[in-house]
Amino acid sequence: MKLYLDKFLTLLVVTIPSVQAFSLSTQQTRYHCQQTSTLNFSPLRPNFPQKQTAPPTMTTIIKMSDFDFPSAMPEKPKQTMEEKLQESATHFIADLTSRLGEGVDPPPELEALREARDADDSDVKTLALRIYELMIEQGMLYDMDAETGTFTPTQFDIKNNLDVPEVKKEFDHLYKYGMELIRRGMIDVETAKETVKERLIKRTGLSPEEFDRWLGY
Repeated sequence: MKLYLDKFLTLLVVTIPSVQAFSLSTQQTRYHCQQTSTLNFSPLRPNFPQKQTAPPTMTTIIKMSDFDFPSAMPEKPKQTMEEKLQESATHFIADLTSRLGEGVDPPPELEALREARDADDSDVKTLALRIYELMIEQGMLYDMDAETGTFTPTQFDIKNNLDVPEVKKEFDHLYKYGMELIRRGMIDVETAKETVKERLIKRTGLSPEEFDRWLGY
């Protein structure tokens, strides 16, 4: 069966040799994927109609590098990719937890991310996948109050509102994020397929082929 990710990576500028199995489409369209940092895992901005994002706050930060005495401070040790992901996971967990409204339970994916972060045998692919899963569930399960930034359970009917541009934009953003994780070698193709199928496509009520066409791929 032709799957939704048949064109997953042929849409990217960079070709990954391990993804040749997805080149089943005869249309050779290349899409310049949005350059989203895989290390900045702050919660996604909700894009559904009733989800409104609070205005950004401008903050001035004074750094040690702003002063002219570079020899006074030793060079900061470089983090490994795993360390960066562990740090991102910590920030993501703390941020989402602090934003949940009173009595609102976190999704089980939050605890799964915490366990992956704290595991002695944690690795880049597991951490990246757990972060991606939590990002999806946050975007799908909660509405955010524009004034307080508080998350509450959404009552939005996705299947009956697929014609709303904001709905398509939310799904497209999460879909592309998975593409970028694959492009950077942070999750494998088969894992991405299953994640998108179970956590995104099923919520639309579309078939994988219909999902592709809906997003314009």
